Amino acid sequence: MKPGNEKGYLILQLHAHLPFIRHPEYEDFLEEDWFFEAMVETYLPLLNVFERLTQDGVDFRITMSLTPPLCAMMSDDLLKGRFSRYLHQRIELMEKEIVRTEHTPFAGVARMYEGKFNRLRELFEDYYHGNILEGFKKFQDMGKLEIITCCATHGFLPLQVNKESVNAQIKIAADDYARRFGRNPRGLWLAECAYNPGDDVYLKAAGIRYFFMETHGILYGAPRPRYGVYAPVYCPTGVAAFSRDMESAQQVWSAEMGYPGDARYREFYRDLGYDLEYEYIKPYLHSDGVRRNIAVKYHKITGKVPLNAKEPYNPAEARDTAASHAGNFMFNRERQIEHLHGLLKKKPMIVSMYDAELFGHWWYEGVDFIEFLFRKMHYDQDIIRPVTPSEYLAENPDNQIIQPSMSSWGDKGYNEVWLNGANDWLYRHLHKAAQRMIEMANRHPDAGGQLKRALNQAARELVLAQSSDWAFLITVGTAGTYSTKRTKEHIQRFMALYDQVMSGSINEDYLRDLEWRDNIFPQIDYRVYRSEHAEAARNAAGAGL
Repeated sequence: MKPGNEKGYLILQLHAHLPFIRHPEYEDFLEEDWFFEAMVETYLPLLNVFERLTQDGVDFRITMSLTPPLCAMMSDDLLKGRFSRYLHQRIELMEKEIVRTEHTPFAGVARMYEGKFNRLRELFEDYYHGNILEGFKKFQDMGKLEIITCCATHGFLPLQVNKESVNAQIKIAADDYARRFGRNPRGLWLAECAYNPGDDVYLKAAGIRYFFMETHGILYGAPRPRYGVYAPVYCPTGVAAFSRDMESAQQVWSAEMGYPGDARYREFYRDLGYDLEYEYIKPYLHSDGVRRNIAVKYHKITGKVPLNAKEPYNPAEARDTAASHAGNFMFNRERQIEHLHGLLKKKPMIVSMYDAELFGHWWYEGVDFIEFLFRKMHYDQDIIRPVTPSEYLAENPDNQIIQPSMSSWGDKGYNEVWLNGANDWLYRHLHKAAQRMIEMANRHPDAGGQLKRALNQAARELVLAQSSDWAFLITVGTAGTYSTKRTKEHIQRFMALYDQVMSGSINEDYLRDLEWRDNIFPQIDYRVYRSEHAEAARNAAGAGL
């Protein structure tokens, strides 16, 4: 589509995030499978779509937040090796399955998986040399993909009482992005879309030009937004805020009316790890031999029936359904944009925001949906133009200035998911650790040698403890035991380092062990916690008002 002919814009934003899970002390670890499953079901399949669209000359624009913990796992040698083993095991299994299922209704599904895993192996090993960040950077450099960063460890900023911690979460992330992608980040995804008025001063100080937030954060802003969520707004600092369009969100997210619940799509909750005979599947389980999901599923949703009544999955039927849903989504966005264009007397901007793992992992055909959507928008319409936030702001630099309200995209829209009776005990420890980190950074403004290493490791342990994932998982009851354990471990490690630093007696063996276990942010600089740095950020942002 020739720019300028459209009636409105579509920004498709995918938030790709997992907590930093790496356990070199074990041969294999259950929660590491979260990363491996996302790699084979979401991240590599998305890159495969980008490769196909580019090869076919189909223009597309996607914005993705790749969080620092996820980037760290994608580039970690230990996890890359374990993922390669995971992928090759599935190729081996599917070669056996093609033979076993030859005269069954599952033969086509087995062939589909065998072809898919071999293609993913080709992408991972041959195209991206074992580091898929190469692939994402490739498409960013082409101008098709805009990668944005996030808070350093997905820290929930409104509940951080020390502004030094807020500044550190943002600055550590921005520096990590620049090191990985060779340029400074233009945008940032606030963890959980959690905005606290005034925190944008730290975004501005880090060079962030825009961020995303939940719908009511804009709608309840002051003054009222003239164009609702259909145009970005500027905070008083000049940082732009983009907000979610709920109409397009409901078509995908809604449990009742969303696309992913279609009966023809793959059933998520029935997996070969439980279906196949134990001795047959045992080589593809962990060393403990316990049955678990292995990311291979042979059945479709079918309807509201028990798992044992699910019918065989038909990949061709499901792919046709994804194409139909992509057409429906495009049609609805065309009508929405035409209506808003006439109402607002300007080109509306539709921001469709989703967790990236919805596409491919939870909704297996979601990756196909994205591919069909961009193909249809490229060939079959001239109303919508997909853009990145940076492109939009370059073309539309004049926007209303308002003060957005505090908000998140969690249940009820504010902080309750991350602060409630189940997880409130976390915060007294997180706040105390943050105070002590600030104390150490202020006391040692220019440490070197072993002391510097200990202070940097203390900063790593603090940001790992601050991950919003632990409070969230405790609230929803998923992996609550693991989340509690992780929080306690990082706080205990931090406090041990604090005691050693303050006593002037650092245990070299203990420090080296922590550096080996928790190796995120290899270039972290503890001085980001110095109070003068947070004050400088506030002053720099204030000077631009």
